[in-house]
Amino acid sequence: MNKLLGIVISVACAFFLPLAHSQSTFPNKPIHIVIPFPPGGSTDVLGRLLGASMSNNLGQSVIVENTGGAGGTIGATKVARSPADGYTLLFHNMAHASAPALYSKLPYNPIQDFEPIGIVTEVPMILVARKNFPGNNFSDVLAYAKTNGDKLNFANAGVGATSQLCEALLKSATGSKWTSVPYKGTGPALNDLLGGQVDFICDQPASTISHIKAGNLKPIAVATKNRLKILPQVATFSESGLPGFELTVWHGLYAPKGTPKEVVDRLATSLRDTLKDPVIIERYQDMSASIATPTQATPEALQNFLKADVERWKTALKAAGIQAE
Repeated sequence: MNKLLGIVISVACAFFLPLAHSQSTFPNKPIHIVIPFPPGGSTDVLGRLLGASMSNNLGQSVIVENTGGAGGTIGATKVARSPADGYTLLFHNMAHASAPALYSKLPYNPIQDFEPIGIVTEVPMILVARKNFPGNNFSDVLAYAKTNGDKLNFANAGVGATSQLCEALLKSATGSKWTSVPYKGTGPALNDLLGGQVDFICDQPASTISHIKAGNLKPIAVATKNRLKILPQVATFSESGLPGFELTVWHGLYAPKGTPKEVVDRLATSLRDTLKDPVIIERYQDMSASIATPTQATPEALQNFLKADVERWKTALKAAGIQAE
């Protein structure tokens, strides 16, 4: 009996020791971060900067993969179905929380099918127009829309994208009648805005600030309580006739459900260290992105925030008359 027990223990040790060793030496191969949007958008820019810095911190290559489509749900599905070993991660924005209110048959549960690693950053939204739009503020836009609404085209990066949510909430709040023009990502939407084929987009400074500074896009209003330091001349929506309209985009890092706690903790530690990187701080600040504090860049903080935001978006989109597809 003792001999048989010894054999069982030996077999168990032979199975579990490599697993324990692989966790203790994590990472020992490249890590993939899936960004669930096409290249060129704000989430892509922020995620690539994060990946480059985490690569230095972890001592392994961090490879960014753009898997766009369906408001970020295709990329999120890919990560949810990936091996739970910490080598495939998801960098997603607030659309991860709004997805349950927008898609009736979501192939994953944003809360139950992921291990949260930590909040990364929060970024304001800004409404920009083509450079030759005949108006300079949101009051001008509303006045123009009353008589020319059928001629106005409002671009967005697709259903579920933050730009689409911002545009939909603006349309509901003002009763405007412009035409919504969905694209497959922020990049192509911005290209048409720069070319004058569409009139507006509501997006993050990460993808618009360089065009604004170059004079190729016209800033209209920012969806923040106070004006942005990088664009002090641009009024808030509250100052422009839409009191209380505020919308910021937060970003989080996730692993598939079941990823070992030791691995999640290692990634969370790396995230917190990365957010102290002077390069990250400078680049994020250039895009008016608020960096998460050490207490926010934790699995617990992201889990709690995500749960609350899922419920917030269900309420907000229902009030705006936006139905799940």
